Amino acid sequence: MENTSGYLHSVESAGTLDGPGVRRVLFLQGCPLNCLYCHNPDARPFRCGQKTDAFTQLEQISRYRDLFIKTGGGVTLSGGEPLSQPAFVKTIFEGCKRMGIHTALDTSGYTGWRADDELLSYTDLVLLDIKHIRSENYESLTGVELRPTLDFAKRLADLGIPIWLRHVLVPGYTDAPEHLAELAAFIATLPNIKRVEILPFHNMGKYKWEQLGLNYRLENTAEPTAECVESARDHFRAHGITVY
Repeated sequence: MENTSGYLHSVESAGTLDGPGVRRVLFLQGCPLNCLYCHNPDARPFRCGQKTDAFTQLEQISRYRDLFIKTGGGVTLSGGEPLSQPAFVKTIFEGCKRMGIHTALDTSGYTGWRADDELLSYTDLVLLDIKHIRSENYESLTGVELRPTLDFAKRLADLGIPIWLRHVLVPGYTDAPEHLAELAAFIATLPNIKRVEILPFHNMGKYKWEQLGLNYRLENTAEPTAECVESARDHFRAHGITVY
């Protein structure tokens, strides 16, 4: 196993929201998407942030091995878009597997083609964020096309790699009942879907857009009500999918 360099945006040492158990979450720098509701727009530029290497990160990860195993946790690589740095991801995941530590990849799937079969062989779980099921809406939200994400989801299904689907519920953008029904129907065709997470939109990243001098178009978008969130979940429950 050869060392590889990478760029970090930030690290969460004891996360509980990005996969099972207690996890060390590495947010990697760089993302090709321009999501309207991105809460880390400062993670978009490539080759910024903290330069590091995989062996340094693995040494830090090893200190928490017992905690990860005890809680059923592990390591999650997020972003930005972690597959913007596939060699770095592969080395960290390979090192984790050698230590018996669970691995999770938090990705949009847009650059799924960068994850070769070896990288995916070290991946225990994929947190896949499908932002919209209709191509034109997806492109308006992200600035990129939808097809690569759906192709990646199908590839994961063929490989039998478990998926936790994530969908951010943004009023007026991703909450239309007919669109949610289509997304649920697509997800129901994937036998490796273990759960769906409906993530309510929030404005907590607004200040970062302002600091960067970027135009935040969702400033006046309200957070979804509890009733709207529950209604969205019902579309997936109708297909027998576990949803949170």
